[in-house]
Amino acid sequence: MCTMWDTVTWLWFFLPLFLTALLLRWDNTGYLVKEGLRLLAWTVWIMISWTLKLPCPSLFSACGDQESKVKFICKRTALANYVMQHCHVLSHPPLARWPWTDPHLQILSNWMWPTEDDGRVCFTRDNLLLADGGIIALDWAVGVKDQKAQAKREHPPGGKVLGCHSSNPPIIILIPNAWGKITQHLLSLCSSSLQQGFYPVVFHRRGHGSCPLTTPRYQQFGDPSDLMQSVAYLRNRHPSSLLFAVSEGSGSGLLLSYLGEYGSSSYLLAAACISPVFHGQVWFETPLPWLYHKAALLYRKLQISRYATALNSVMDVKKILRCCSLEEMERLMFCSGRRQDNSEMDTADQGRELRSRSSMKPDWAGYWDHNEPLRDADEVAVPVLCLCSNDDPLLLPSSTLPVSLFQNSPYFFLALTTQGGHCGFMQQRDGRTGYWSHEAVLEYLQVVGDFFRVEERNFVTDGFVGLSAGQGLKQKTSTMLAKRRRAVMLRRARSVFGPQGQLSAHPGLVPFEEEHDTFTWNRSYTR
Repeated sequence: MCTMWDTVTWLWFFLPLFLTALLLRWDNTGYLVKEGLRLLAWTVWIMISWTLKLPCPSLFSACGDQESKVKFICKRTALANYVMQHCHVLSHPPLARWPWTDPHLQILSNWMWPTEDDGRVCFTRDNLLLADGGIIALDWAVGVKDQKAQAKREHPPGGKVLGCHSSNPPIIILIPNAWGKITQHLLSLCSSSLQQGFYPVVFHRRGHGSCPLTTPRYQQFGDPSDLMQSVAYLRNRHPSSLLFAVSEGSGSGLLLSYLGEYGSSSYLLAAACISPVFHGQVWFETPLPWLYHKAALLYRKLQISRYATALNSVMDVKKILRCCSLEEMERLMFCSGRRQDNSEMDTADQGRELRSRSSMKPDWAGYWDHNEPLRDADEVAVPVLCLCSNDDPLLLPSSTLPVSLFQNSPYFFLALTTQGGHCGFMQQRDGRTGYWSHEAVLEYLQVVGDFFRVEERNFVTDGFVGLSAGQGLKQKTSTMLAKRRRAVMLRRARSVFGPQGQLSAHPGLVPFEEEHDTFTWNRSYTR
């Protein structure tokens, strides 16, 4: 009897070893172990997300059973049909599985991962002196340190790259988010742009990106005046290069405001917005998830505290540093004057100061009348591609998207994906992980450039021999369908050059290209 039970005990002891041996001999063992570990990690991450009060992703997204889709919304025009026919990336959604599809992990990796010592892209800086004495920074991506990336830049696959091997490569103006945070997503876009023959330059607002704040003024959410001066500088400095613009996240509020306010005289051939903010006031009034809200608020306070002494003359910095929301901070910075001790001021001085402040500091509704991204959307005359995702945790629900704008305007295109997060859009291909949004945007800019090149060729062929084919596409940036030069003349009253660069009031206007001494700049190496 004892012998029989001893045999059973030994069988139970060797059974796990026997089953393990069978699993190791099975070809799918590695796959099962990998999937099991991935599901276990996803379960742990769900618990962490629940603890941090983050919206939890779906189970199907984690398991990879949900098929990602892209919905393209636009008004059917010749340009729209050309884009739909030639932009192959937009017809193929980003394909990836967890953790690359998790929107929170994408945001955390983009925002929290250090970029100072990234080293993939070499930058050189232009400090641009503005008309009012302020300074903004333009960081030019001048090279890639990675040898493989440099080889791709010198020998691009397929050979069809806009501006590649050209002495005048097209320039892409990259606009970071509204807080000026440089993310991995933006650095990767710089690297991809260089590899495909573009010349990327990062636009830094006043006080952002280690740019000195020489005037006690921060740029408002949708104030495009500084961006206009930057574009004018680029236009003067590189008159033979095409100009494009790509914005990231809340930085799209600035780009959309610029395109709407300056219309056909924006000097851009095309633009793209990745995870844009369409409704600025509602976005500020809607609380972000707790973790992201605290991180953005802390980052913004660190920026303000750096220039506390200079900003004390125009705003109550101490009160701003004690505020508990981004909405309150925006109100205090731009919608309310600094409280001072008026005991030593007479009544007349107080009255003059009160009138001055009331004229400079609008109320909350008045502030958004001048800063809402889509306030002049009907004036946009540049093709704009907007990439949005249904699972973006930092933006308003996709049900609030201005779909009617994309259906009725010939200049707005919307690519709405089921997965992508906020400025993420990760994809896996050939064992490597990359950004689907970068491929889509760069291909879109190339296709738009090809479309207008064909239009210019037809324009010349139809008998307009006064416009040579050599001038072609660079003229298109200032004469979009023969309308742009007239728009520039009509906008003399809103000149961006300041007192030293005003256009002459004489009927014979000085051409824009002849304004060479408008700007002052210094070049220095940064990273």
